[in-house]
Amino acid sequence: MAAYILRRLWQMVPTLAGVILLVFFLFHFFGGDPAEILGGLLATPEQIEAIRTQLGLNEPVWVQLWIFVKQIFTFNWGNSWATSESVAKMFLDRVPNTLTVMIPILVLDVVLGIVAAMAVAYVRGSLTDRMIMVITTVMLSVSFLVYIIVGQWLFGFYLGWFPVQGWSDSLWTNLTTYAVLPILLAVFVGLAPQTRLYRTFFLDEINQDYVRTARAKGLDENRILFKHVLRNAMIPILTNIAVALPGIFVGSFLIETFFSIPGLGREILLAVNRSDYPVIQAVTIYLAVLTMVINLVADVLYKLVDPRVVLK
Repeated sequence: MAAYILRRLWQMVPTLAGVILLVFFLFHFFGGDPAEILGGLLATPEQIEAIRTQLGLNEPVWVQLWIFVKQIFTFNWGNSWATSESVAKMFLDRVPNTLTVMIPILVLDVVLGIVAAMAVAYVRGSLTDRMIMVITTVMLSVSFLVYIIVGQWLFGFYLGWFPVQGWSDSLWTNLTTYAVLPILLAVFVGLAPQTRLYRTFFLDEINQDYVRTARAKGLDENRILFKHVLRNAMIPILTNIAVALPGIFVGSFLIETFFSIPGLGREILLAVNRSDYPVIQAVTIYLAVLTMVINLVADVLYKLVDPRVVLK
C-alpha cells in the first residue's frame, strides 16, 4: 500500500508540471495582454508599459514561468485585479462559505441516492420501479435553473418558509436559515440522476453469480442486498463520488449567484467576467491538484472496500 501511494505521488509530479505549463502558456499567449486589461480603455501607452513592468511582463518567458511556479507553491498570487483583494485571503474567505452549502448537498445526495436506488432495485421490474424511472427521467429533463426560480418563488416569496437571499458570519445560522433552501433544491434535483445511476450499479451486481449462489443457500433478499450487493457496488459509487468531490470546493455557480452566497463559485464567475487572471489561474491549478489527490484517495478506498482489489 505504502509503495503504491509513493508511486502515485511521484506520478503526480509530471502531471502537475504539464498542468502548470499548459495554464501558463494558455494565459500567456491566448489570454490577452494583462496590462491592457488592467489599464482599461483610457490608459495611455506609458501607463500600460508601467503596468507591464510592474507585473514582470517585460521579463523573459522563463523568468515569468519561474514567478508563476513560485506563486503556486507559496500560495502568493498577489491581489485580484478587479477588487485588489489578496487572492489567498479570497480563497480562505470564500471556500468555507462554499463548503457550508456543498458538503451537505454531497452527503445527502449520496446517502439518499443509495437508499432510493436500493429500494428501487428491491422492487425491480415492478410497476413502482417503472414509475420511479419515468419520474426521474422527467426530473432530469428540466433545467436546474427552472427548479431554482420556481423554488424561490414557492418557498421564499409565496409560502415564506425560507429566505431567498442572505448570508451571515455564523455557521449555524447559515446552515439552519440561509443554506436550507439551496441545499433542498440541489438535493431534490440531484436525487434523480443519482437514483438512476446507483440503481444500475445495484442491478449489475444482483445479476452476478454470487447472488444466485446466496439465494440458493437460502439467504433472504435483504441480507443479500445490504451485506453483499451494497459492498460490491461501492466501487463504482466511490468512483462517482470522487468525480463529484472537486466540484464541492468550486461550488455551484447557479446556487451561489441566485442565492447571493459569497462563495468561491460566484467569485470564479465574477473573475471570468472581469478577466481577473490571478483568480482564474489559482483556481485552475489548485483544482487540478485537488483532483489528483482525490483520485489517489479513491484508489486507496477501493482496497479498503474490496480486499480483492490489487493496487499496482
